[in-house]
Amino acid sequence: MWLPSPIYERAPQFWMLLGLLFMTGGTYVGFDYSASFLLYGFGFVCVGWSFCVSVMRSINRKNPHIVEQSSEERTEQPTAQASEQPEYG
Repeated sequence: MWLPSPIYERAPQFWMLLGLLFMTGGTYVGFDYSASFLLYGFGFVCVGWSFCVSVMRSINRKNPHIVEQSSEERTEQPTAQASEQPEYG
C-alpha cells in the first residue's frame, strides 16, 4: 500500500506525537495504577520507532543528514576538458 507523500513524510512526527501523548496520559493517570506503566511503555516504543524511522530514512536518502557517505559512495566528478570550458570576453 502506497501512502501519499505528505502523509509519508510526516509519519515520524506522528509517532513522536503519539508517544508523547501516551507518556502524558501515563503521567495524568499516575503511578498508583498499573495502566500508567503500560502507557509509558507504549510511549517509549512510539518515540523509539519515530527515531528509528527518521534515521533509516536519512541513511537511505541521497543527502543524508546523520550518516556520512562511505568512501565507496564518493566518486570524483570528472573535470571539464579545456574545450568544454566557457570562454569569457
